Amino acid sequence: MGRFARAGALLGALGLVASLALSGCSGESGGAQFVEGEQPAPSGSATSGTPDTPSGPPLTVSPADGAKDRPVSVEIGAKLPDGGTVSQVTLATEDGKKVKGKLRTDGSSWVPSAPLKWSTRYTATVTAKQPDGAVSEGTSSFTTMAKPGSMITSGLYLFDDKTYGVAMPVVAEFHPGIPEKDRAKVQKRMFVQTDPPQPGAWHWVGNGTQAFYRAPEYWQPGTKLSVRIALAGIPLSNGRYGNVDRSATAKIGSAFEMKVTNSDKQMRVYENGQLVKTLPVSLGKKKTPSSSGTLVVMEKKEATVFDTMDDPDPENRYVTDIQFAQRLTWGGEYIHAAPWSEHVQGRQNVSHGCVNVSMANAKWLFQRTKIGDPITITGTERKLAAGNGWTAWDLSWAEFVKGSALPVPDGGAGPAL
Repeated sequence: MGRFARAGALLGALGLVASLALSGCSGESGGAQFVEGEQPAPSGSATSGTPDTPSGPPLTVSPADGAKDRPVSVEIGAKLPDGGTVSQVTLATEDGKKVKGKLRTDGSSWVPSAPLKWSTRYTATVTAKQPDGAVSEGTSSFTTMAKPGSMITSGLYLFDDKTYGVAMPVVAEFHPGIPEKDRAKVQKRMFVQTDPPQPGAWHWVGNGTQAFYRAPEYWQPGTKLSVRIALAGIPLSNGRYGNVDRSATAKIGSAFEMKVTNSDKQMRVYENGQLVKTLPVSLGKKKTPSSSGTLVVMEKKEATVFDTMDDPDPENRYVTDIQFAQRLTWGGEYIHAAPWSEHVQGRQNVSHGCVNVSMANAKWLFQRTKIGDPITITGTERKLAAGNGWTAWDLSWAEFVKGSALPVPDGGAGPAL
């Protein structure tokens, strides 16, 4: 039985791509507008338009005037009069350069659209209107901290202008994992917007190394996902800080779903809800069963090598050329071509946990699948382990939202920005 040791992550400018060295099969709606320049203010937005003359009591702005060593993730807030609403926020450097940002949809704070600069002085001005029409204003000048030496490593498994399957979760990764006491603070800085709008929620794996975002149901085909994991400068309780902001805008493609039943050893393939093909398969033998659950295609390799020579069981050591491999778990389970088992596919399970299909069927699948397409396997001797791959859809919605570090409204949350 082969084993797969999950390798470290390779961090790119737009996201994180795991080092997916192959080791074979294994037994294991819109928010407020940008704030910039002298744009006129749409209704309900914060902008740097021409302000009304202040006539009410001054606002207390945060960070406090004169504050030093503020994190570059700092947000601009103010203590508002009862019933007051923010009408304008500006943030600028000493040389007058304006900083873009957005007001949170709940009005609680204004979020810069990029991390602030280290060791830099800023001036924030907040204007608010009271119910009686009076205008209040407050100003604060503060300085950000120097760049810290101890940071986490983080990543985002999503890339600009790519098209993914309907089960593609937003996957944020952290090393070391985020301590439980810090997860709510970090989650507040992980922003997802969908077009058309679909509510969603975050779910943390137990050790805090990954967080998944999904909707109650699979994404609607054609959905645009806009994601910002705004972690740069976030202070954590373990003395570390978030390293960088990561963002990506991607698209969800057509619905393509695979369903495998062990009872008859068949894979049924659906496109946009219609059955288009049924394929015989061979799953994992009893000693190395395939995982039952809802899995997601994580990576595709047209040709690769499975090398399990480090497996402690001599019976599971091999080096084999593989074609049309599609990764399903970190533990080493794949869909792949297996010409050596074609004579038993549809009748007997002989693999080390993978979904074996014929060469012709493997190629047919490979040409149609996308990263993020779902595959559901049922009836095997083993349940899919949480976190062994992108397991966001292997939970009911009620179970999934229990993993959020923040309260989730019934049906899911809308965008925070």
